[in-house]
Amino acid sequence: MRTSSGRRPRGGHGERGPALRDDGVRGPAPRDEDGGPSDGTQSAPPPAVAEPPRVTWQKLTLRPAVLVVVLLATWLWFERADLDAPSRDALAGGRVSRALWQHVELTAVSTLLVLVVAVPLGVLLTRRTFRGAARAARALAGPVRAAPAIGLLALPVVWLGGGRGAVLTGIVACAVPPVLSRTVAGLRAGAPALPEAARGIGMSPLDVLVRVELPLAVPLLLAGVRTALVLNVGTATLAAFGGGGGLGTLIVAGITGRRMPVLVLGAVLAVALALLVDWLASLAELLLRPGGSKADA
Repeated sequence: MRTSSGRRPRGGHGERGPALRDDGVRGPAPRDEDGGPSDGTQSAPPPAVAEPPRVTWQKLTLRPAVLVVVLLATWLWFERADLDAPSRDALAGGRVSRALWQHVELTAVSTLLVLVVAVPLGVLLTRRTFRGAARAARALAGPVRAAPAIGLLALPVVWLGGGRGAVLTGIVACAVPPVLSRTVAGLRAGAPALPEAARGIGMSPLDVLVRVELPLAVPLLLAGVRTALVLNVGTATLAAFGGGGGLGTLIVAGITGRRMPVLVLGAVLAVALALLVDWLASLAELLLRPGGSKADA
């Protein structure tokens, strides 16, 4: 059917008009930003991905199990070993427990002194005022790290005449360079824009350091503490040569007296203590580092 003008009427049979929407109004259905139909409902957000646990059962059990097996095997070997009189004298009278406790004391005190020296020094070397000192410290740290531990331990003993203080000085000198380098690297690892932004909102230099730079440096600082602990356990075995005690006294007694059981006991206890300290430090490193940071443990 045509009108007088010759045109077909709109909406007539054979020509389909705009589709009816759900609200009864003709026209295209509204679209949301993603191009899908807007029906008043929102798409569900993607499910949150659960963060894997930082401390797994393998981390908690494998190394302690190995240590228990090693110590048990050593104890069974001593039970079957035929110790002569000098060997029994070297191990009697609480000498083993006293040497072990002295070793733990040397490790703990030296690590504390390393942190007291290295962390503030690392903070100073990252300030603009001490750029020249930072270059001198890097030039000095290389030879110190390359020097053998027995040499760094012997020099204070010669100068100070031996004893616990001289031994601690040598142990600290061995451990300060690696901890200092990690402290400086941690403070410089963050984006430079973050401290600048903190200063821009009115933070004082101390606030920027405490609230921005140090939290960002925590992973590398914890790694430095772990390095210092393990390094000091090993260096403390040389304290016996300077009159500092420790498990090195058993090792020296075994070597000089040619008493293999005494030597084996001192060496096994020193290795077990180093592995135990490294395990505990790795757990602390995992638990104390900020969320989202990826530090190898």
